[in-house]
Amino acid sequence: MAGDDFAWSVTLVGEDQSDKLATLAQYLDDGHSASGDGKRVPSGYAYWGIGPTIAWFNASNDPTYMVIKVGTEMFRRQWRSISPLVTDECVHLVSLGVGTGAKDGMFLETMLRANPSMLYIPVDMSAEMLRTGSRTAVRDAHFPLDRSLGLQIDLSLDGNLEELQQFLDRLVGEESILYSLVGNTVANFDDDAEFLNGIARVLRPQDRILVEFATTEDLAPGTVHAAEAEYRQTRGFVEFVASAVRYNTDLKIDLDQVRFTGSVEDESILLKVYWQNAGGEAIRMLIPGSRPIHLEPHDTIRLYTTRKYTTVRIDQLVAGAGLRTTHRQRERFRHTQRQNPFGLELRLLAHDENAPVELPTFDVWN
Repeated sequence: MAGDDFAWSVTLVGEDQSDKLATLAQYLDDGHSASGDGKRVPSGYAYWGIGPTIAWFNASNDPTYMVIKVGTEMFRRQWRSISPLVTDECVHLVSLGVGTGAKDGMFLETMLRANPSMLYIPVDMSAEMLRTGSRTAVRDAHFPLDRSLGLQIDLSLDGNLEELQQFLDRLVGEESILYSLVGNTVANFDDDAEFLNGIARVLRPQDRILVEFATTEDLAPGTVHAAEAEYRQTRGFVEFVASAVRYNTDLKIDLDQVRFTGSVEDESILLKVYWQNAGGEAIRMLIPGSRPIHLEPHDTIRLYTTRKYTTVRIDQLVAGAGLRTTHRQRERFRHTQRQNPFGLELRLLAHDENAPVELPTFDVWN
């Protein structure tokens, strides 16, 4: 296939996609809430399927979405500083959430020069995102197609993380791995600490993980409102967050009914994006293969969750996951004339040998 002009890509699908649709239906029938805390699209499902994949690529290429545009250039500078440490310590790349593939392409271009025999293993819940993003990364970096293998699994499930660890042990042996978790992915999970803890358990002493966090310099009310506006002003992003419901249900979402609400929680700004039934009557929503769901007036569906972290919170997340920071790059956004409290921080993390060991628990009654 590597010598063929046809657009081949190789992906191992680890989950039954009909099960994923059934799980999404359960989350979309999860109780009434007027504040985005009941029915919701869980992390990962926002990108699941060809419709959301296209919507994310469109949002990422929207010239008014300055967070992505400026953030990619900032990442390029930060990666240039950290990359010598990575190429000295890591051989293979495992990308946890491939996205558009632009950042993976930067990784591959640098790491391939240092380790021509390296493997590229992109991992994502969305098979469509895997194919589209990983092909972009491979093409941009002129990476050998026969050294790339995609894995379709949901990283939020502990059983899948165990399978990933066993698979990689058989694939690369004792050779070191760089795990990449960029694009502020940690912030998209309802329990960000629990998610990072699960990922950290996969790391071996010789491995490293590169994590990107969206940052804020303060938690003042004006800063919270600025975070809401940062996402609300980009139509491409609003269309993306609505796409998972639009493409997997028959609900017709009016983008004017998408709300952005921020709050301070755990030394970070928590941003909820949700659709609300602003009419005076119940709306019937149908998901293929499931019974109808009735959305009462003022009921909501949370479409997306994200955060902006203070340094204090990032330190808490890293330490709580049993990790230590070996290098960091932090930079504030400079694309506006007025002072901007937001930015990005890139951390290279390793297993902390001094962290307390969490022993497995057993059911004594069995």
